[in-house]
Amino acid sequence: MIETEDLTKSFDGFLAVDRINLSVSPGEVLVLLGPNGAGKTTSVRMLNSILRPTSGHARVAGFDVVKDAAKVRAIVGVLTEQHGFYGRMNAEEYLLFFGELYGVPKIECLKRIKPLLLNFGLDEHRKKRLGEYSKGMKQKLALIRALINYPPVLLLDEPTSAMDPESARTVRNAILSLRSDDRTIILCTHNLNEAEELADKIAIIREGKIILSDYLVEVKKSLLGNPIFEASFNEDLNGWTPDLPDGVLITKTESRKIVFEVLNPSQSNPAFIRNLSNKHPLLSFQERPRKLEDAYMEALELEVNGGIFV
Repeated sequence: MIETEDLTKSFDGFLAVDRINLSVSPGEVLVLLGPNGAGKTTSVRMLNSILRPTSGHARVAGFDVVKDAAKVRAIVGVLTEQHGFYGRMNAEEYLLFFGELYGVPKIECLKRIKPLLLNFGLDEHRKKRLGEYSKGMKQKLALIRALINYPPVLLLDEPTSAMDPESARTVRNAILSLRSDDRTIILCTHNLNEAEELADKIAIIREGKIILSDYLVEVKKSLLGNPIFEASFNEDLNGWTPDLPDGVLITKTESRKIVFEVLNPSQSNPAFIRNLSNKHPLLSFQERPRKLEDAYMEALELEVNGGIFV
């Protein structure tokens, strides 16, 4: 759905985005991570045909972002950092206006507005002027605006910024509900917990370059090692050591607990759990959490120290 090839953008000699290569399939959510000024927003603007690349190529839903710019803008829903609200409009007027810009018939647009406002908790404020909206309400309305044309591609720049926890949860749930086999989402965020919840793929950008891009599970594995599982038992093990299948390594033992490194959990764990419980009453068997935050910081440290990612 989205492909870039050496996509580059310079501003008066300043290299903002440096030959980035991305591939996002239908149904996937790619989260773009990086410090302020890394090039995330510039990349999104090129994918939305707002900025013209200095060099390289990008295609969105099969359309070239330069040659087919109008078609790209027509099928992409965008949430920007600056929303461009018209303070004297109310929510319904605002959404009807943008629906018209997208070519959505008025009757159809009205049908879409009501459920979208309800889903985001804004229906009771539909007649209130936007100048009276809080920051969080404006953020939710901007996301509704991005959805008014039922776009197959969503580009979301900091979708939960300035929101209270309840509103942020509403928006994250909405993004999760928007996932489908025929829709692709690129999301920029500084919230690593949010990224971990929403992402299929992670791309880390620093100083305009992609330093790591892969599926979330592979990012964690490449930076933090194999998954670690902990087995807890109801009784003292008295030094007992289980027979280990291929790809399983004991990293720590205690009187009632054993910690394992597992190369391929989906293959090893089912039979391994049965074997463990046959010998001693098994209280729990669970994976130790490995946070995206740890992987992200590891990636930045390795990149600074000359690490190379594939």
